[in-house]
Amino acid sequence: MTVKQRYEAVIERFEAKMPAPTTELEFGSPFQLLVAVILSAQCTDKRVNMVTPALFEAFPTAADMALATPDDIYPFIKSVSYPNNKAKSLAGMARRLHEEFDGELPADIDKLMTLPGVGRKTANVILAVVFGQSAMAVDTHVFRVSERIGLTTRSKTPLTTERALMRHIPADIVPRAHHWLILHGRYICKARKPLCDECFLTDVCRHYLKSSGKPE
Repeated sequence: MTVKQRYEAVIERFEAKMPAPTTELEFGSPFQLLVAVILSAQCTDKRVNMVTPALFEAFPTAADMALATPDDIYPFIKSVSYPNNKAKSLAGMARRLHEEFDGELPADIDKLMTLPGVGRKTANVILAVVFGQSAMAVDTHVFRVSERIGLTTRSKTPLTTERALMRHIPADIVPRAHHWLILHGRYICKARKPLCDECFLTDVCRHYLKSSGKPE
């Protein structure tokens, strides 16, 4: 199976199984999505969704959170991973967003990455979900699933994976493909024990075919 054939087959299956995937983070505005994505680093969406309602009630906008200190934010997010660092990031992000961008998220990756707590993955999530841009956010699920299936080969970094996926996935599909790979990794192609018996990609998955001794 060629790389092109594998991508075509994988995209066709996902389109049939998940025609309209979306983020599992809960939010009411682009700013709130950014807050939730920052909180979700090395933390589950389920946990983030447990803490954000009270956080968003207290600080619904960038202007509101810009007035807060990390100590003000910490009690709301203390149950997520790395709460001290994230409280500092959220306070700094809100201030800069309010002061430099009038509280509106910029639709530009370089500008987004000037915000505290916003790296390339987070910026790409915002570009894809908020602005519908062709942007591929590579988290641990996307990185792992892409390599297992065979969409990438011996990829060493998230950026390498991002570039490979962007080369082969049609631009208009990229925002959905990001969610496909995340959700597949979260519920089927799990890190420690992938649920291959429940997977609809086994006949095109490089990892499965290799482990079962079948030709790729």
